[in-house]
Amino acid sequence: MSQATVTTPQPRHVPVMRERILELLGPALAAPGAVYVDGTLGLGGHAEAVLERHPGVRVVGVDRDPQALRLAGERLAPYAERLTLVHAVYDEFAEVVDRLGLATVDAALFDLGVSSMQLDLPDRGFAYRVDAPLDMRMDPGGPITAADVVNDYEPGRLERVLHEFGEERYARAIVRAVVAERERAPFTSSARLVELLRRVVPAASQRSGGHPAKRTFQALRIEVNEELTAWRRALPAAIARLRVGGRVAVLSYHSLEDRITKRTLTEGANSRTPAGMPVERPQDAAYLRLLTRGAEVPGPEEVRDNPRASSARLRAAERTRTTTGQHEGESR
Repeated sequence: MSQATVTTPQPRHVPVMRERILELLGPALAAPGAVYVDGTLGLGGHAEAVLERHPGVRVVGVDRDPQALRLAGERLAPYAERLTLVHAVYDEFAEVVDRLGLATVDAALFDLGVSSMQLDLPDRGFAYRVDAPLDMRMDPGGPITAADVVNDYEPGRLERVLHEFGEERYARAIVRAVVAERERAPFTSSARLVELLRRVVPAASQRSGGHPAKRTFQALRIEVNEELTAWRRALPAAIARLRVGGRVAVLSYHSLEDRITKRTLTEGANSRTPAGMPVERPQDAAYLRLLTRGAEVPGPEEVRDNPRASSARLRAAERTRTTTGQHEGESR
């Protein structure tokens, strides 16, 4: 096990695309008593921006990471009377809203992927540039770690994880090398896995595609935290709880997340009237209005100041009508 020193991350980072998100969600938060749900609170940067900009808004901050909730609570202490912190995964959106006695919410934000805090704390095992335990659980109480995946998954399953969640073209070669190595001794920390990846991923790919561990670590993190499965449930649940005129914004950091987001928002923004039907039935009408043209990206100045923003993709939509099953976690 690595003896890496745990440091407290700087909590005053500027959240990704802060001003654009405030602009997109602002019209839904103008009325006193409006409710904003931050489904991925992290260190609370976006929530802080909303609390500062909208003095009448109530904020519900949701995160699966107890450490993130604690640090965000410290950061947002000046707004404590308007803040509710909830330990939950974002696909529990409907349950959280129900427990708080809220029929609908006015705005919601999801800033997906690994947080700055999780990357900056070596003992969490998310970063491949430092030697750390192969953990990668966003909730430290989660059932499996990255070490469990690497050491215990049968080869075919491990290859599927790397190929589907990491879009790793060398998944088969990596898995062959991992299986040979784990028979010699189980993987316990990141350095040994990173060294294996440096050997297996061709040098030409490393020169053109970045760090050789980037895709494998992404895949392991997604698998450990069931991120895509949770996201497929979370976004429809959030849309279903938006009031008419309510808005949702999503920051994605890789194509798999963004693909789910795009499909869900686009389906809601298009009529489902069957071809040849002369009249649109009310239940077939669109129930969302897209607020972004495609996915918006950070400007060059923001990327320069915050390199972690470079892969961000922002999409947003507004609820335009109620639908059957709106309070059942489904948008139709």
